[in-house]
Amino acid sequence: MNIFLIIGLGTRILVRLVLLNFWIVILLVTSSTNGYDGSMMNGLQSLPQWQSAFHNPTGGSLGLLGAIQNIGSLCALPFAPYMADILGRKACIVCGACLMVIGTILQTASQNVHMFIGARWLIGFGLNFAATGAPMLISELAYPSQRGQITSLYNSLWIFGSFIAAWTTFGTFHIGTSWSWRIPSAIQGFPSVIQLCLIWFVPESPRWLVSKGREQEALHTLAYYHAKGNEKDPLVEYEYEEIKTTIRLDKEAEKSVGWTTLFKTPGNRKRMRIIVAIAFFSQWSGNGLASYYLNKVLDAIGITDPTIQLLINGVLQIYNFCICVFGSLWCDKIGRRKLFLASTGGMLVCWILETACFALYSERGNTAAAHTFIAMIYLFSTFYALAYSPLIVTYTIEILPYNLRSKGFTVFNFTISASLVFNQYVNPIALQNIGWKYYSVYIAWLTFELVFIWMYLVETKNRTLEETAAIFDGDDQVALIEKQAVDHIGGKSLPVEVFIDNGDEKDSM
Repeated sequence: MNIFLIIGLGTRILVRLVLLNFWIVILLVTSSTNGYDGSMMNGLQSLPQWQSAFHNPTGGSLGLLGAIQNIGSLCALPFAPYMADILGRKACIVCGACLMVIGTILQTASQNVHMFIGARWLIGFGLNFAATGAPMLISELAYPSQRGQITSLYNSLWIFGSFIAAWTTFGTFHIGTSWSWRIPSAIQGFPSVIQLCLIWFVPESPRWLVSKGREQEALHTLAYYHAKGNEKDPLVEYEYEEIKTTIRLDKEAEKSVGWTTLFKTPGNRKRMRIIVAIAFFSQWSGNGLASYYLNKVLDAIGITDPTIQLLINGVLQIYNFCICVFGSLWCDKIGRRKLFLASTGGMLVCWILETACFALYSERGNTAAAHTFIAMIYLFSTFYALAYSPLIVTYTIEILPYNLRSKGFTVFNFTISASLVFNQYVNPIALQNIGWKYYSVYIAWLTFELVFIWMYLVETKNRTLEETAAIFDGDDQVALIEKQAVDHIGGKSLPVEVFIDNGDEKDSM
């Protein structure tokens, strides 16, 4: 009888973890919308129907079409973190999804370039709300031992959206009407429609619930999804008391916590230095050329057939997604620092080879160099997807304390959007005017990135929140929250295995 009871309890835990992870998948698709956009714009530029409809944009005009979504994201930055903290993570996602659906409808129905630009601005504005709420809710809901991998999968879904867009534009290429570009535009809103249908069933963040005095709801959520409904489970008791302790300390310091707090202490300055750097690096490593203007790069090396361009883009996105998932699932085994170093060093070597091949083709018309250049694009993408696609969101959330998380994450999103706006606007202009010589700029920049990562990026895998705090804030801050949480549960021991292999272990909600 005891055996059947144990089996029954184990099955119940498994079912509830599967259900929790299903709700998290609904949140993960937020990133797909952003990834879809970059690859869609790549594909649309290879469609003669789109080029004709918008009068063959080049240079600054093309740059504005690519950058306008991120300009919209920048405009939402002053509002998104406050909505996430005041109305909740779910409300932020719902607001963003609604705006993106409206923007997608307008984009699909566009009759001229101005309508298309306005629709893309609205999509970017809504995306920032969803992209602020979703990753925080994921990290605050996930089971402790799964948090590192699941949070890393958030940015991996960016590439999933990319390859859906790449193959959608490939499939609609032979449609002779404007629907060849309207269909991909319409599909961009599909993830948001899914979220609007199912977000109501996703649990709210226990941390946010406690911060609003809804402690019993928070306890029920923790117990239901982390311990088969048992509110007296040691893990649930520890998580619950730690959340209450953290929120209480945050409220005591609330008057002194503002945007300047991000830079007041040496520990916070270290955090922000790393966060701003990896956000810039994720967009300024040369990847923007392949993400948004691959067709222009291929044109420059003599590959002008739209079908071949779309096929290269489609295969590249599938390949990137596989590498990104590998990085997500192995981040707790290999370590964040090792993955970032391998990624940045590999990109530097590949970019040097890309530049050499581009120069050989441009100066001498060497066909073999052009073919090698395509191979280097794939190899460069391998190293980029190893760390920068899966880990930048995970790492940012891991090193930020709860009271600064939404503000710090907003700075992260601002940095990405600002760097994207610059890259998307400047890249086509620079390629048009100086060709392969523009690639040499990135050689110097990637060298700087590698030196920075080596000097400043710290390892967070298999560290508790307290150990991570010690890295940034010093040993005096190590024991405070842990001691008070343990005191509240009477000094009960906690099963350590639930925190193993997770860089954000005890920051469980």
